[in-house]
This record gives sequence, C-alpha cells and structure tokens, in this order.
Amino acid sequence: MAWYRRLGNVFRTERVNDELDSEFQFHLAETADRFVAEGLNEEEARRRAGLLLGNYSVQKERTRDMDVAGWLDALRADLGYALRQAKANPGFAAIAVLSLALGIGANTAIFQLLDAIRLRGLPVKDPSQLATVERSKNFYTAGWYASRNEAFSYAQMKALERHQHAFSDILTFWPTRFNLSTGGQSRYAEALVVSSNFFDVLGVTPVAGSAVLAKDDKVVCSSATAVLSYSFWQREFGGEMSAIGKTISLDGHRFPIGGVMPRSFFGVEPGHGFDVAVPLCVDNVFSKDGKGRAFNETAFWLTPMGRLKPGWTVERASADVRNQSPAIFRETLPAEYRAEGVKSYLANKFKAASASAGVSSIRRGYENPLWILLAITGSVLLIACANLANLLLARASAREREMAVRQAVGASRPRLLLQLLSESLLLAVAGAALGFTLAQILSRALIAFLNTADTRVEVPLGVDWNVFGFLAGWAVITCILFGLAPALRASGGEPVAAMRGARTATASRQRNGLRRMLVISQVALSLVLLIAALLFSRSLQKLLATNLGFDSRNVLLATVTTKGAGMENTDRRRQLFRDLDSRAASLGNVVSAAPILFTPFSGSGWNNSVHADSDAARAGGKEAWFNRVGPKYFATMGTPILAGRDVNDHDDLKAPKVALVNRAFAKRFFGGKNPVGRSFRVEADEGKPDSVYQIAGLVGDTKYNEFSEEQRCIAFLPLAQDDDPGDDRNFVIRARGSLGAVQSAFQHEVNALNPNLLVDFRVLDVQIQNSVLRERLMSNLSVVFGILAACLSTLGLYGVISYMVARRRTEIGIRVALGATRSNVYTLVARDAAIMVAIGLLAGFAVALVLSQYAESLLFELKARDPLTLVLAGSLLTITAGIATMLPARRAARLEPTTALREE
Repeated sequence: MAWYRRLGNVFRTERVNDELDSEFQFHLAETADRFVAEGLNEEEARRRAGLLLGNYSVQKERTRDMDVAGWLDALRADLGYALRQAKANPGFAAIAVLSLALGIGANTAIFQLLDAIRLRGLPVKDPSQLATVERSKNFYTAGWYASRNEAFSYAQMKALERHQHAFSDILTFWPTRFNLSTGGQSRYAEALVVSSNFFDVLGVTPVAGSAVLAKDDKVVCSSATAVLSYSFWQREFGGEMSAIGKTISLDGHRFPIGGVMPRSFFGVEPGHGFDVAVPLCVDNVFSKDGKGRAFNETAFWLTPMGRLKPGWTVERASADVRNQSPAIFRETLPAEYRAEGVKSYLANKFKAASASAGVSSIRRGYENPLWILLAITGSVLLIACANLANLLLARASAREREMAVRQAVGASRPRLLLQLLSESLLLAVAGAALGFTLAQILSRALIAFLNTADTRVEVPLGVDWNVFGFLAGWAVITCILFGLAPALRASGGEPVAAMRGARTATASRQRNGLRRMLVISQVALSLVLLIAALLFSRSLQKLLATNLGFDSRNVLLATVTTKGAGMENTDRRRQLFRDLDSRAASLGNVVSAAPILFTPFSGSGWNNSVHADSDAARAGGKEAWFNRVGPKYFATMGTPILAGRDVNDHDDLKAPKVALVNRAFAKRFFGGKNPVGRSFRVEADEGKPDSVYQIAGLVGDTKYNEFSEEQRCIAFLPLAQDDDPGDDRNFVIRARGSLGAVQSAFQHEVNALNPNLLVDFRVLDVQIQNSVLRERLMSNLSVVFGILAACLSTLGLYGVISYMVARRRTEIGIRVALGATRSNVYTLVARDAAIMVAIGLLAGFAVALVLSQYAESLLFELKARDPLTLVLAGSLLTITAGIATMLPARRAARLEPTTALREE
C-alpha cells in the first residue's frame, strides 16, 4: 500500500505540496506555542521554533523524497518537458513519429503473420504435447492424392495406431470442402473430415451441443453428425441455439448438427479455418458404391496428429515410428504395386515432428518469404532510426548552450542524459502506438491479398504476448538506437566551450563523424533493399513473361456438378455433358467452348509412367502428364495443332484409343520426330495389361500447373473415351464480350437442363494470376520498402550535407574570399557526399552478396548475384544521392563571403 500511495502522489504534486505546507505550519505553530508557554514572547518563540525544525525547503524536499517516488517524478517531469518540446517543433515530431510508425508497423504486421502461422500454439489443451507423423526422405507411394498436407492412406493410419508406442492417442483429418447449395451456383463450406476422437485428443469442448461425431471409428457408420465452427454458426444460423438438431446439406446429403466449437478454435491448420467437421465414415456416404477412400489402399488423403505420452519427446517419438515403419509398410503394401514399386514402398520410413503450432500448407509456402520480408522491414526501421539519430544530433548541436547552462547550475550528466532519452522515449512510444494501428491495417491487407476464390486464408490476428513483446521490444530498441548517441553527445560537452560557442576543425570532424557513419549505414542498407526489390520484381516479370502455350484472355471456366441431381446413371451423365457442350458453344458472344478434365493452373493433375512403342520393357518407363479434353479444346485455348488431327466426336468408347501429345512428349519419347501414327504404353497396375494409345496429333507445348515448371511431357486423351466420366465436368468458354453475360447465359442453359445441377464459375486469367501470389507479395512489398528506404536515405544524406554546409559557412566564406571559385566550392561539398556514398555502396554490395543465397530459391531464371541488378541498384542510389547533394552544394557555391564573415 505504501508504494501504491507513493506512486499516486507522483500524479498529484500540488496536493502533496499543500499537505506538506500545512503539516510544517502545524509543527511550527505547535513548537512556538510550547516556547510561549515557557515564557518567551511570540516573535522569539517562532524564531526559535524555525531554528529547531531546520530549513523549510530542505525538510520539504526530504519529506517529498520519502513520500513520492523521486525517479518516477523526475521521469514525469522529463516527459512533460519532452511533450512541450514536441509541441514547439511539430514538424520534427510528425516526421519522427511517422517514420517510426511505418517501420514498426510494417515489422509488427509481418511478425504478426509469422506468429499466427509459425510461432503461436494451437488453441487446444497443452499444444506442446502434440506431434504429427511425416514422411522421411525418398518416401514412395503411387495412387490417388487429395490433401494440402502430407497424406497417408486409411490402412497406413490404422497400422500406425497398432504399432506405435509414443502416442496416447492419434487423430486423423482430411481438409476438403462441401457444397451447401442444392441447385444453381455453388456455395462452399470449408470442411474437416476427421476421426471420431478428433476433439477428444485436442481437448476442445463445444460451447453448444455435443462434439460427438460418430459412435465409433468404423469405416461405415449408420449415423453421423456435423459440428460447426463458431464463425459459421454465427454467419449461417445467427448464433441461434435452435440450430442444434437441425440438418445441414453437404454435397446434397443432409446431416444433423450436433454442436458448435469455441470462437477461438479454428482447427489444426494455421491459415486455414473450417466451417464444419464430419466423421471419416461419411466419406462412404458420398461414394457411389458405398465404399469410400478407406477401402482404397492407394488413396492417400489423411494427415495424422497425436498426443505424446507423459515423458515422451518428439525426438523419441520420431525414433519409435521410424523403428516401426518396416512392419507398418509390410502390412499396408498395395497389391497392385509392381516389383520396383514394392521395393521402394517397403523402404519407406515415418518420422515425427512437433505439431504444437499445427500443420499448415500456408506455413510451408510463406514462412521463408515472411522471414525475408521481416528482415527487409527491419532494415527500413534501422534506416528510419539512423535518420532520426541524425536529426537529433542536429538538434543536440543547436541545444549545446542549453545543456551548458543546465550543467553550470548543477545538473549532472546522468540527469541530462535521462532528460534527453525521455524525449526519445516519447517519440518511440508514440511511433509504436501508431505503428500498432498501422500493423492491424497492413496485416488485414496482406491476408486479403492472399485470399482467392478457391483459397480462404484465415489467420487469427489477436495480439498475444509474442506480438506485444515484439512491439514493446522494438519501441525500446528504437529509443536506444536513435536517442542514445545524440543524448550522449549533447550531455557530454564542456560547459565553458559551449558557452563560448567555440568551433574548431577537430571539433567539427568529431561532431560529423557519427553523422557520416549513420549516413553510410543508411546507404548500405538501402542498397541491399533496392537489390532485393529489383531481384524480386525482375523475377516476377520474367515469370509472367513465360509463354504458357495458350491464350488465357477472355476465357471463362465453368464446373458443373451432378451430385444430388439424380444423375447416378453414367450414360445419362455422358449425354448431359454432351448437351452442355453443344449449348455452351452456341451461346451468343461465345467464340468457342470445350470440355476438359483438369483446367490449366488448377493444381490438379495426373501422371504415370510411359513407354514408347519401341520400348519392350515392362518397367522403368519415363514420366508423362495427362489430361482429357473434348473436341475444339485446342482451338478454344489457342494452342496450335502442329501435325495430325484434333480430338473429334468419333473418339468414343467404341473407337481405338488415341491421344494428342505435345512437342516435349515427342522429343523425349520419339527423339523429336513427328510422332503421329506412333503409339505409346501407359503402365498399368500389377496383373493388368498396359493401356496402349495411338498418337493422332502433335500440339504445341503448354504449361500444366505453374509458370516456373520445367516443360512437361503431356498427353491429351479424348474425354469420351473415359470409362467413368465422374460427377463433375469442367468447361472452357472463350467469350467475345462480357464474361458476366456469358456466365448468366450458361447458368440459364444449365437450369433448363436440370435445375438441381450446381455450377461454379472462375476466370482463367484470375486462376493463373492466383498461382503466383507469393511472388507478387514478395515483389510488391520489397519494391515499396525499397523505395521507402531509398527516400529515407536520400533525406538523411541531404540533411547531413546541409548541416555540414551550415557548420562550414565561415570556412567556405574564407575560401571564396581567398579566390576559390563556385566550382571549387561545389566540388568540395560534393566530394564529401561522394565519399560517404561510395563507402556505403561498397558496404551494401558486400552485405548483399552474403545475403543473396537466402533469396535464391524464390527467384525465377535469375541469379541472386545478377550483375545487371547490382548495377541498376547502385546507379539508382547514386542518382538519388546526387540529387540530395545538389541543393546544399549549390547553396554553398552561391554563398557570399561578406555575409558569412559578418555572421561569424
């Protein structure tokens, strides 16, 4: 309570002074009354009482020190003085706070994303006990894959549960999405298909209802419930408790809602939230024959996560699952694997890794870029601190007399140092506060940038102790970086010399030495950032200039889904898709339309081992990629047919199997000769004959899924020769005018055929651009921060040169009086700037060459030490430095000697 009272007294000094005055007067009167009672007159009694009690001012200060935290009171006074200084110099204060806010805000925004996807633990019970099972190097599987995380088969997960000793329990999950609509345009919900123990292992309890998804983990379950996320419950059901027990439609199947999870629980994938969770056994409900992926030994779709037993570490768990791997893979060996595949499969090993922060594809894709961006924004903040340090050094020079007077009247150097640092602290705290606000805006802008129509990025941006500590740490560091040196310089001068205003060449060099070093460091850091900006922007430019092999402009993508529309019969689906194809091609403002299995840059694909007709070997084929297309696909996409013919309506199940291949395929399998009329084999499973295709045409090379991929060997097969057309069909539609009008017209045709059909629309150009989001993020942000750094460095150089010219006015005046020409003065000033810039450039090039290795993996067809980039960055910085030097140099060259000497 005593400290609480003393702390409170700091902020009510007037009341404390009044209380001290009253108390002293009371004691003085009481003592005087005692002397009067002893026989002294009143005047003499008061005099003796004053002498007995001692000097009033001294006693008052001692009492205040006992009743008030003196250092805190001094800090309060210093901050008040700093605030008045800021009000007196609003321009300087605004520049300082904004510079710091931009630097701290950008750093905090990037760190906040890193914290959310990499550092922060999952919002579950004891996240440090969670671990996931991953693949070791050279892991081999062949089959069907559907997961954005490392995926394993249902059989492998069950075998892992039986053999492992490290986990008290293991959950499995599969991220997917379900269509909520029952007709018209599709509307998707992000979903988790999970084992029935999912929420129990994580230790998460619902805020409403129950989290029981199924009675057990059987492959087929007779009943299953859906559990909703809190945000989905609010969005779709308005947070009504009556939602519990209602049903929700998922891909045309209805499930009762069992419960709602807490607001803080987003799932186990940072960056990817979920709307609804259902048990694994519902996968069989969605399959046509009632046998889902759990019955398929070569369907790899599940990601495991377990809770370690007490006393177990991740390293020990990793050793355990590695030792158990041979038995697991012997038990789960798919029967259809060939001999070479069997050998590779049995050599597989599992390993364990910490899952305290979950598992995340966003983390894998963006962790390294975010660390690089954090280094870039940190450099910008260092440049801003150097700029502010230069400004404060200039102010310290202007306040030399003030400091001298304070020292002369008894102020100690530590006291002056604390006063000056309090001014820096005020600016740092203000910059951090504004920076925090900017960080929230920047973080949300970055997340919005990463969101696409197909990928919803969800990152919890609440401030936790990691972010708060990072923000507070930067505030303290910036205060020290830009405030300590100027404060030491200002408080370290000799009072007599400062009062005389003595100026010597030696003193000038000493004063300017630190300022020069700060400018050199700014130039070096700015050069590094400019090199990074040019590298990432040129890399993106090269990436986007890549020849895709088709024309993506004005192409609408439409996906028609027959699930829940009463189209279980295969022949009916085939006829429906043919009707949609013909109707799409006949729409107004449509140039051409065609069906396709995988749309370009969709992320989906199909590859297999292939043998040319001259290869008699059964095994050891070369990899090729496949797609299925309908007639007029190549005309629609603008891909040239170089030889042979296109797919036509006669290429159906009754006709011989044919294929069109690209030039890369012809080069790899047929030595670059015309392959039309030749054939190739596609390896089949063990015990089945290979599929043989005759090549009917040769087409130009096209990209499959990425700008940066090596040119793949691609074979295009007729869609009509597919034994199972599936439930979905993609269409590419080239429009002559508005894509919106074509979309509406196509939707009308779909509804006319069957109103229960679901349609999903995308724009091909947008789908392609979304594939380079990471590269765009790196390019855009590095360019912004590079330009900001160059501007700050230019301002810093301008400030230093201007200050040096002002300090050397007398010297320059004497030089001119003795016959120096304007060009001599201009050269004198420019030489100083050139020396600083040259040293900064050399240091910057050295740092850039060392750090370039970390950016190499993010560049496309560009070396991190690209000579042209280095020359461009150096030239840009040199030009801006020249502009910054020009004005103060011209001012010095036009200086009149009589004016300068008269002022002295």
